[in-house]
Amino acid sequence: NAAAGQIVTNNAALAAGAEVAFIVTNSAVSALDIPVIALASGATTAGTYLLSIATVAAGTFTVVISNASAGSLSEALTLNFGIIHVAQL
Repeated sequence: NAAAGQIVTNNAALAAGAEVAFIVTNSAVSALDIPVIALASGATTAGTYLLSIATVAAGTFTVVISNASAGSLSEALTLNFGIIHVAQL
């Protein structure tokens, strides 16, 4: 429940070309905010993971992790996130 922080994933297998999504609950997020996410550590090869934010709502945002490699990946990732707060309309 902060404007910035880290998320640590487990090392479950993610098949080649597959993606997984999960919801982050955070009271610091409003529906107009812009969450940003970056890979901090855990990937042994650069460019194997693609990260994106799929949805934003008051109190939550959804992170999508995609496997961009040709093989299955099983790495625990550390993700940094930050919230860009937008003035209410």
